[in-house]
Amino acid sequence: SAKRCERARSLSGRPEGPYRAVERADALVTQDFEGVDTLDKLFVHAVKRFSQASCLGTREVLSEEEEKQPNGKIFKKLVLGDYSWMTYEEVSQAVESFGSGLAALGQQPHNTIAIFCETRAEWMITAQACFRRNFPLVTMYATLGEDAVAYGLNQCGATHLITSTELLRTKLKNVLSAVSGLQHVIYAGSDEVCHADYPQSLAMHSMQEVMELGTKPENLSKEYKRPTASDLAVVMYTSGSTGKPKGVKMQHSNLIAGMAGQCERIPGLGSQDTYIAYLPLAHVLELTAEISCVSYGCRLGYSSPHTLTDQSSKIKSGGKGDCSVLKPTLIAAVPEIMDRICKNVNGKLREMSVIQRTLFKVGYNYKLQKVSQGADSPVCNMLFFKRVNLLLGGCVRLMLSGGAPLSASTQRFMNVCFCPVAVGYGLTETCGAGTISEFSDYSTGRVGAPLICSEIKLRDWPEGGYTSQDKPHPRGEILIGGPNVAMGYYESEGEGENDNFWVDEAGQRWFCTGDVGEVHPDGCLQIVDRKKDLVKLQAGEYVSLGKVEAALKNSPLIDNICVYASSDQNYLISFVVPNQKQLTELAKKNGVEEEWEELCNHTKMEEEVLKVIKEIAVTSKLERFEVPQRIRLSSEAWTPETGLVTDAFKLKRKELKNHYIKDIERLYGAQ
Repeated sequence: SAKRCERARSLSGRPEGPYRAVERADALVTQDFEGVDTLDKLFVHAVKRFSQASCLGTREVLSEEEEKQPNGKIFKKLVLGDYSWMTYEEVSQAVESFGSGLAALGQQPHNTIAIFCETRAEWMITAQACFRRNFPLVTMYATLGEDAVAYGLNQCGATHLITSTELLRTKLKNVLSAVSGLQHVIYAGSDEVCHADYPQSLAMHSMQEVMELGTKPENLSKEYKRPTASDLAVVMYTSGSTGKPKGVKMQHSNLIAGMAGQCERIPGLGSQDTYIAYLPLAHVLELTAEISCVSYGCRLGYSSPHTLTDQSSKIKSGGKGDCSVLKPTLIAAVPEIMDRICKNVNGKLREMSVIQRTLFKVGYNYKLQKVSQGADSPVCNMLFFKRVNLLLGGCVRLMLSGGAPLSASTQRFMNVCFCPVAVGYGLTETCGAGTISEFSDYSTGRVGAPLICSEIKLRDWPEGGYTSQDKPHPRGEILIGGPNVAMGYYESEGEGENDNFWVDEAGQRWFCTGDVGEVHPDGCLQIVDRKKDLVKLQAGEYVSLGKVEAALKNSPLIDNICVYASSDQNYLISFVVPNQKQLTELAKKNGVEEEWEELCNHTKMEEEVLKVIKEIAVTSKLERFEVPQRIRLSSEAWTPETGLVTDAFKLKRKELKNHYIKDIERLYGAQ
């Protein structure tokens, strides 16, 4: 049956590919709408079609209150009103005025301009203004860290920076004096900005002031040239899991192709859809999702992780989260957020009576069976999942997951309780495009077939033990080719940084991802490993840290894990963030009654968690040398704020190593 529903096929007939989606095996797609080959034309096209429809929505902040928590801490809570909307036409006018104002402040075409701002309507208006006037937009995200932001701003040489009052007060406070070429700072937000706190050489303007400057007749009447497809549109800084951030150069044509590929996998995208925007816009997943939605006439309601649901941390108890008010039909989510939603639902289940819980389980298992056969169960949806669905507003029809691997259990849970989940795989270097699974594909662990803009090849990696001759399926390092592949890294010519980009004989661009994949008989891809995660032990065995971590993460006891190997040792060690509820229960069973921090430092608990790890290792068929022999439990979760994981919650191995250096010495020393 696998061959029957073939999604992609190898053009060469050989197991290494290149694989293309069946519907576009003859030629890859470069654009979605005939003749619309720049981001500027894409927005103009949408404004013509949907001029009076709602485009960008923002909730009004009615007041801020302080709420005392049971533990005595005081949290700031927001009281939010309804969404207020700008139409497509109004957004277009704001884009015109803002672009005109930036030009009046001396911003030149082809010269970079930087944005460092939370996800909000002003971000999208800024981006569209820059696309329209051919100002290449340099993006940085808020968790890059001060040094990295200063590095990016200095490297790109922008003279104008767009930010927010909030970030000026916090993340940027110490950065601005370390950036040499900056002349103008433009901020969104209504708070007062005290100019005396910033370098005197900088001119500070509110976004409102710049728009007003732009609407003066002498500025609005100035002519300007629109961009062409081969002009630089975005330079997106991405946290290398190693070293300094890298700026990925994307031309208009790269992003247009990538979005054409993505939109083809989202059935029925159109003006009846509402998308909730809360992920960082400085990430390619969110940026392309939002621009795609706008080009199809959807409404975009802005939100944030702290206000997303009624249970979110900044929503006053009894208040309505953004999903409840907006009732989105589409939502993009990183696995971390989906895991949080699952924990939320499971928490609610624990509050139910035994009978209700049992009924829910019966309904869950029945629908899981239906879903696995590709069917749905309206009865179960009515009886069991309607209440759960209301967590996200009750109208979500499709979810898109990207940014990091989604665990099979979470994916199944979302499929049953909410709606179909499509899992995507792509990189900043490929404009977020690569593969997206069909919404009707309920198999877990796969990321779908190549998008119609891309093709995928597997390159043998003998040291890692991956080749195109592997059984049951060919495996190898994933190479992505197509018009969506970016132009390389900003100002890194001759540093060997760009070796992963190349152009083939036919003139097509390729990127070598460093990820290892396996192609199933139907042409769908599964990510199985990461090349950088391969370490050699003292006796010469190769260990894939990522593979071991993925296996051990399947334990409910383990929220996160980082496996560490020193090449002069013959065994692995690991740092584990245990699940608080599970570890506390395990401790009780073993007669250990301590506070959370003490629990994690308790040698008895280390031994107990190691026992569990060894059991999973057996069921996951790990080799003896792949099993960590000693562990350190961490009482603190790893979040982007701690600097130990990236924004997409991928492990930063170097930082983790430095953070746990004392433990490494202890765990390897005490033999």
